[in-house]
Amino acid sequence: MRKVLVAVLILLPPAWSYAQAPVNLQTPQNLPSAPQPQQPPSQITPDAKMRPNGQASPAVQTQPAGQTPLSLKEAEALALQNNPQISVARLTALASQQVTREARSNLWPTAALNLTSVDASGDSRITAGALNNPIVYQRAAGGVAVNQLITDFGRTTNLTASADLAAKAENQNALATKEQILLAVDQAFYNALQARAVLAVAQQTVDARQTVADQVSALFQSKLRSQLDFSFANVNLAQAKLLLLDAQNNENAADAALSTVLGYPTLQAFQLVEETTAIASPPGNVDELISQALLMRPEILALGFQYQSNQKFQSAERDLFFPTIEAMGVVGDTPVRNPVISNWYGAVGVNIGIPLFNGFLYSAREREARLRTQATQNRLLDLRNRISRDVRTSWLNANTAYQRVSVTQQLLDQASLALDLAQTRYKMGLSSIVELSQAQLQQTQAQIGNAQAGYEYRLTLAILRYQTTGI
Repeated sequence: MRKVLVAVLILLPPAWSYAQAPVNLQTPQNLPSAPQPQQPPSQITPDAKMRPNGQASPAVQTQPAGQTPLSLKEAEALALQNNPQISVARLTALASQQVTREARSNLWPTAALNLTSVDASGDSRITAGALNNPIVYQRAAGGVAVNQLITDFGRTTNLTASADLAAKAENQNALATKEQILLAVDQAFYNALQARAVLAVAQQTVDARQTVADQVSALFQSKLRSQLDFSFANVNLAQAKLLLLDAQNNENAADAALSTVLGYPTLQAFQLVEETTAIASPPGNVDELISQALLMRPEILALGFQYQSNQKFQSAERDLFFPTIEAMGVVGDTPVRNPVISNWYGAVGVNIGIPLFNGFLYSAREREARLRTQATQNRLLDLRNRISRDVRTSWLNANTAYQRVSVTQQLLDQASLALDLAQTRYKMGLSSIVELSQAQLQQTQAQIGNAQAGYEYRLTLAILRYQTTGI
């Protein structure tokens, strides 16, 4: 027994060092860390410009006193840096690439170092439990066993191809996530601009109705107007104040949504920069847009790769019915042994595994894979139909929004003219306060509609781009 322990102590340190040594394999791509919220360009301090990586130190970075100017392009760039969904999609895509390496690893040989020591009682025999060699020798040995797959008739190759296609599908899913985030940024940005425009209209409405209420109040105090006029003026003023409260709340909610999609955990104050480009009409041929969408949408490409991956996996499951041929080899040394045992041992062999019967497991797995492939094919057809519908719907919405821009401007001009006439008639005593109130309400609604029309059209164009070629 003492010889056995001495042999184990001699063999254990080299084996432990070999097991812990780094293996010089192909280094995988570095995984990206979770994104940290980046400040807009105007919030980077001068100290950050001197740093090699262009990032400011938390100890010296300060928030500006006023609002930070932010354009749509800058907002999209911030979202791509800060939004955690982008990092999640990238990490998932990188993880799927490792599945390909896992499947391909079956084509490489496997080697294992074995250390064995046995202390057996003299003249002992194993006489029960299984069919085996009953003689047990006292020994301490170490050796290496190597296995190499010769062929499994395409199963490992099909599994590798399936994993590679699944990785490509995840890359397209990551691209689809990026496009979705950019669309969400555009929606939040235009919604915030709309909220600010409506807030400006509401503030102007309160100022205008406050002036009318003061004038009517003075006339009522002078007994030149009735109490009904005074009450109507105050009601109109109260309605304008309620509109102002709703507009302020909508602006705060829009800012919160914009801050969230940009990746900030807290509310950020931005001075949104409006686009100066002129509004152009939407594309004229919707069939070409649908064709582009069916060729370029990452969702379709991802599901197409997934369908091909399922086909390869189905082939791999069918290959389970074929034999598996493996080569094996062992070599080692037995420093502590029975005299009847040689100190060195070695052997090579070939093993052929032929499946005979396993309770119809392989046939069930192959049928399951075939049914899942058919389901993926049907999902692909359904996705193509839905994308065609979405592109056509987005195109119709863009055309309607484009027409609304001019119509709302005409409505605003007519409502402003009607208000001027109503105010003149009311001052001359030719109409009641009801007519003036109605004209004020119509002008307010027209101003809100005209303020929202331009941003709604730009948003519909962004949605149309997302549905076809991507933002």
